Amino acid sequence: MNKYRSHNCNELRKDDLDKNISISGWINKKRDHGNLLFIDLRDNYGITQCIIDKENKNFLDLEKTQLETVIKVSGKVVSRSDETINKEIETGEIEVVINEFEILGTCKELPMPVFSDQEYAEEIRLKYRFLDLRRKKIHENIILRSKVISYIRNEMTKLGFLEFQTPILTSSSPEGARDFLVPSRLNPGKFYALPQAPQQFKQLIMVSGFDKYFQIAPCFRDEDARADRSPGEFYQLDLEMSFVEQEDVFNVVETLMVNTFKKFSNKKLLYDKFPKISYADAMLNYGSDKPDLRNPLLINDITEIFTREDVSFEIFKKLVKSGSKVRCISTKNTKDKPRSFFDNIDKWAKEQGASGLAYFTFEKEDQLSAKGPIGKFFSQEALEEIMKQTNSEVGDSIFMACGKQNDLEKITSLARDKIAKDLDLIDDNVFAFCWIVDYPMFEKDEVTNKIEFSHNPFSMPQGNLNEENFEKPLDILAYQYDIVCNGIELSSGAIRNHKPELMYKLFSIAGYDKKQVDEKFSGMINALSYGAPPHGGIAPGIDRIVMLLANEKNIREVTMFPMNQNAQDLMMKAPSDVSEDQLKELGIAIKNKK
Repeated sequence: MNKYRSHNCNELRKDDLDKNISISGWINKKRDHGNLLFIDLRDNYGITQCIIDKENKNFLDLEKTQLETVIKVSGKVVSRSDETINKEIETGEIEVVINEFEILGTCKELPMPVFSDQEYAEEIRLKYRFLDLRRKKIHENIILRSKVISYIRNEMTKLGFLEFQTPILTSSSPEGARDFLVPSRLNPGKFYALPQAPQQFKQLIMVSGFDKYFQIAPCFRDEDARADRSPGEFYQLDLEMSFVEQEDVFNVVETLMVNTFKKFSNKKLLYDKFPKISYADAMLNYGSDKPDLRNPLLINDITEIFTREDVSFEIFKKLVKSGSKVRCISTKNTKDKPRSFFDNIDKWAKEQGASGLAYFTFEKEDQLSAKGPIGKFFSQEALEEIMKQTNSEVGDSIFMACGKQNDLEKITSLARDKIAKDLDLIDDNVFAFCWIVDYPMFEKDEVTNKIEFSHNPFSMPQGNLNEENFEKPLDILAYQYDIVCNGIELSSGAIRNHKPELMYKLFSIAGYDKKQVDEKFSGMINALSYGAPPHGGIAPGIDRIVMLLANEKNIREVTMFPMNQNAQDLMMKAPSDVSEDQLKELGIAIKNKK
């Protein structure tokens, strides 16, 4: 028998009554009733209540033992009285009468209680992450993460995919974020890069003749943290398939997501077959390419209304003449909302940096009219046209914003979410997936006016391209797609460009000459020149999937050892200084920024 335990702390039941057992774990709680001491002993599996009588020689020692001390107890399993049964735990019908105990691991005074649901500062939680991970909620999240990954692995295998591992030390490439660089001792002055994603390698796997690949891939990007993004490293389900079109990738991912989310959550899936929304429509109707489809509100463009002579709202009319657009959000049956509801949303918009949100409510007595600060500026005919364009009815309200397109998309997207929350329109018990498709191949930097790849540079452009298309690169669409759930982007993917000459042409539009492409992507270009199959893939984020399944708002809550907002590991004190000898060996000198 194992010298530390005969059972775990979630194993004992009434069938074990009168057995002499031993269990080990952490002291979760103590309740001292004078002559009787109750101890909740916790391990990875659960909790068992243990009791010791004052007459026991070990009573005083156990009484003064610090919470979170690791102990082994030996004793007899007895039944709890009916009035003391704890239905909250699986061992709630029994308890262990302690005969002997042994301290296996002492515990200092705790910087944070493990048994409490109280929130603590990020600095404390991350510095003592090993304690934070003992807390029930976080502990369960990490276990969930393990189960999800295991399930995904099994499902991918069932779907005919083979799991391979790709290199961690590789070359730097422009993939949208800053690289983490690793100096080479054997090649002085040269650097490896940690992979932002296994992008090139997984394409090379397809060129090598393997048909379906996947891995739970570690990825490294030197980018700022946010609620749904860890700084430094993250994990993704990386997959690639040969001889496929866009729909083939969608079918695999939809099957996997539906099965995974149904298995690990009781929430309803709004769609088993995910809707496809073009990038252009997403930006118009939702103001974002990460729309939350639980939110029924839509954004409409009503710019043309402000070119009419029977509309006299001069502020918007002047802006429209100078090239601005007007977007609006219609809210159903809000005529009875107090003035404060509308004014608070207008005030909120100003706090976001916008000039505010104009508004009115459709009313009708003898004729159609608009109630609100700007209602008087619209004729009946103009109001009828707005109702038609926005699918509004009498009693509905309109919120409007005017500005340059990029600014307008940002504020209307935020306003759509804000208004929906204020009106309690979002069902938190639903998962709403969708695909965003038909991304532009290129975009123009607003500051430099430089043409850049908008997404993955290795994506296949749509259509039969000719010289005319290349003269208007911003009109070129790509077989690029994102999968989104509840307003969170889970992944980007694409059908890949497997034609070297076309790749050279596309890179030239983005300012790369042939020599630069050959230098940056030599392995890829060379491989594609030796017979490459059409192929495509995607890489859903594991951290974000688990975050949604765990119903968490921050990715830190489902990551075992996360960094803080400044990409620091407070527990291991990384990044850290290194010795002069180490730097000298690598041929590196530290130069402080002025």
